[in-house]
Amino acid sequence: MKIITIDDSSTMRRIIKNTLSRIGYGSDVLEAEDGKQALDILSQNKVDLIITDWNMPNMDGLTFVKKIRSMSEWNDVPIIMVTTEAAKEDILEALKAGVNNYIVKPFTPEVLKEKIEIVMGLK
Repeated sequence: MKIITIDDSSTMRRIIKNTLSRIGYGSDVLEAEDGKQALDILSQNKVDLIITDWNMPNMDGLTFVKKIRSMSEWNDVPIIMVTTEAAKEDILEALKAGVNNYIVKPFTPEVLKEKIEIVMGLK
């Protein structure tokens, strides 16, 4: 499974990559530091899953999700938002924008694995 993780924090990207590796999904992970860079990477690569942060410079996660959902080739790619935004209104806004699932930082490997299995239809 090819996954892209989008976060302006290189530490957070590394944590997500290491966690993906530990739970069996780390063999093919691309990285981007914001939504704009992610769009460039996605124009060159087909991915099966997008994991994105919300708060990023240049293009935040919510804007990125809306942009991706407006493009037919990315319409059905599952998106998990991993963010510190924990308010109920934020979660609803993200889901309305097209996020398939939502994880609040900090998270455990078990939570990430469970959410991936849900959005990929493995559970």
